[in-house]
Amino acid sequence: MNDPNALDQAALAPYLEAEVPGFSGLASIEKFKSGQSNPTYLITAASGRYVLRAKPPGQLLKSAHQVDREFRVMKALAGTAVPVPEMLHLSAEDSPIGRMFYVMDFLDGRIFWDPALPEARDNDERAAIYDAMNGTLAALHDVDVDAVGLSDFGRPGNYFERQLARWTSQYRASETGAIADMDRLIAWLETHRPADDGLISLVHGDYRLDNLIFAPDQPKVIAVLDWELSTSGHPFADIAYQCMQWRLPHASGFRGLGGIDRAALGLPSEEDYVAAYCRRRALGGIGNWTFFLAFSFFRLAAICQGVYKRALDGNASNPEKARTYGEAVKLLSHLAARLIDTRT
Repeated sequence: MNDPNALDQAALAPYLEAEVPGFSGLASIEKFKSGQSNPTYLITAASGRYVLRAKPPGQLLKSAHQVDREFRVMKALAGTAVPVPEMLHLSAEDSPIGRMFYVMDFLDGRIFWDPALPEARDNDERAAIYDAMNGTLAALHDVDVDAVGLSDFGRPGNYFERQLARWTSQYRASETGAIADMDRLIAWLETHRPADDGLISLVHGDYRLDNLIFAPDQPKVIAVLDWELSTSGHPFADIAYQCMQWRLPHASGFRGLGGIDRAALGLPSEEDYVAAYCRRRALGGIGNWTFFLAFSFFRLAAICQGVYKRALDGNASNPEKARTYGEAVKLLSHLAARLIDTRT
């Protein structure tokens, strides 16, 4: 059976040579195994290495897989304190591969897939990696949205009201069976949504360790990737989403920090990580923490449900892995249900 994510190298080569500055001599195209939403490829050419990121084939959910948003936000962030790859080209929908894609510079560095950082040299490096990740997030939320040309990047109004409506709609559109914890979680979020406090920043939407590239030889972030869910919104959505990592079980597909001795590895506690973020942004603290965390679990569960539905429909970037996401929805909603019951 033909791979729906395979790219036509013969058709793509002349297009890239015409549209990507300096591109020549396409030699190979290799799909990265990671990434569930938008298939991503390593392009090797005589002129160097590049990354091509495309919409997936097939019928797509409304407002999902917006690679043009990724391209726009990374291009806007060039020259700010938030490191991003150089954006080289954005195609139209009727591209040689039959769907929209963009091309960016390839950066050679380290991506850490396990948040326990077993490959780190020692505890000091682990602590420094987490501190660099924290500092990059704070820098992102300090970006002047208007100054970088992204004043229209999000819709006005209460961010969490919009997001709750969006992801509830996405979840219902891809629902494959009733999950009691998800239904209860949605109802709880609707009745416990905090009032709009006016805080607005650029938010990444999927900020986590494995969406960062670190320098090969030091604990420095050299690129933030995967901006598909970025928007102008509430900064606490990002910090809470990342702090789910501390609560997700390590012995799961999410490879969280739950169930491991974090102090013995030199990793910060959730409380210390949030405190460092608040110090960097001159904040007195974060109220309504349970809501922000519960919302983060819900949104990730809704995303996983969409991946699972695409697997059933045959459109997933990595079908074998995608099918495990159906069980992940149950795990995430169960953890969120426990969270709102204990109000920790």
